[in-house]
Amino acid sequence: MSPIAALELPFTDFFSPTYIVEDTSVTLAAQNGSKTSGFTLSKVDETHDPFQAWWTSFINEGFGNQSDLSSRRKLRYVDLFSSVGGLSLSLSAAAIAQNLVPSPLLAVDLDQAALSIYKKNFNPMLILEQSVGNLVDFHMTGKGHEAKFNYAPEILPELIKDLSGLVDVVLAGPPCQGHSTLNNHTRGEDKRNFFYVVTAAVISALKPKGFIIENVPNVINDKTLVVESAKSLLRGSGYILSEATLAADSIGWAQTRKRHFLAGTLSSSIVDLNTLAARSNRSALPVSAILSRDSRLISDPEIMFTDPHMSPENIKRIDWLFDNEEFDLPNSERPKCHQDGHTYPSVYGRMRPNEPSPTLTTGFMSPGRGRFIHPFERRTLRPREAARIQGFPDTFSFELQGQELNRSMLSKWIGDAVPSILGFLPAFAVVQSINQ
Repeated sequence: MSPIAALELPFTDFFSPTYIVEDTSVTLAAQNGSKTSGFTLSKVDETHDPFQAWWTSFINEGFGNQSDLSSRRKLRYVDLFSSVGGLSLSLSAAAIAQNLVPSPLLAVDLDQAALSIYKKNFNPMLILEQSVGNLVDFHMTGKGHEAKFNYAPEILPELIKDLSGLVDVVLAGPPCQGHSTLNNHTRGEDKRNFFYVVTAAVISALKPKGFIIENVPNVINDKTLVVESAKSLLRGSGYILSEATLAADSIGWAQTRKRHFLAGTLSSSIVDLNTLAARSNRSALPVSAILSRDSRLISDPEIMFTDPHMSPENIKRIDWLFDNEEFDLPNSERPKCHQDGHTYPSVYGRMRPNEPSPTLTTGFMSPGRGRFIHPFERRTLRPREAARIQGFPDTFSFELQGQELNRSMLSKWIGDAVPSILGFLPAFAVVQSINQ
């Protein structure tokens, strides 16, 4: 069963409403699951919510067996700031569900090891280990609603100039540390925030049929108005836009993570993301549903299943929670710096098995960085468990060739990722619009 067919079951009118965006409208035609599904998955429990059942099965088994690829059109895409490809998983699910073959043309990132993981899992035509800022020549004036290009942006590297006009979708997750609510020093002023506007310039130069940009929710509060500037530039390049801040738990996933998405197409219209999210609203899965399965694969590096080293003090704190059947550590058991006036009460917390996971961060292997203690076992999350919560299927390989895989790499790649189920909604909207 495809995600589209699964989505159709809870909402009989899901594929027949009219969505209004930018003074244009689009009517989604009903699609037969047997025709739209380019793959099948086993062990989907039809007694539960079908949308959640599909995604749970996806986490366990990946995309399953795809058939008759030769008869299906390719969806060609570029992934900027790709890391290991979390957003590419979202687009792949949306493409396959609409009977398309996801075909990555280019992945760009400064992290060579992350690109190696991306290549192993997606096999793009081209990998570029460099800054996205080096891809485009552009100049703009104004900001916010007044931002405009002084001349048409131009792709710089000769080896990718030929991609202009041939790309269906551009994906991008510009650096978000400058917008994070955890960044109290340069919040809203970090120079990396300008990469959001650089992304708009690359999109305008490549001229894809559609795009998706994701970031933390606080990006809309950037003091230099990067989102509004990017929107103005993209509208000026002919794109119809839709944006929303989406929450994974609100669409049924086992994590409370929120992300801001800006999507657009060169089509006459695009599905409204807020309406799509409202139609997809359901109760969240408990984190125990994701952690209850032994997900060890033969090909997985051992580090994916080993417990991080913890200090005697943290072991004592974890033991206190389990010995007292508690999920929050009292002040008396916290370090002195976390006792009075601290603003993160979930730190040193134990996950509640009947609730979704809190938002994972790059500190998911440390009890002192959030509520990351396993609900049933006296330890923090292991990398593979965190990967499952972040929407990476067990078939996704984190095996690194010719370089030692370490916890620092895994914490960044996994902790910064977008859950595939969360990115699926904007990916679905874009693919549907350009696939009409």
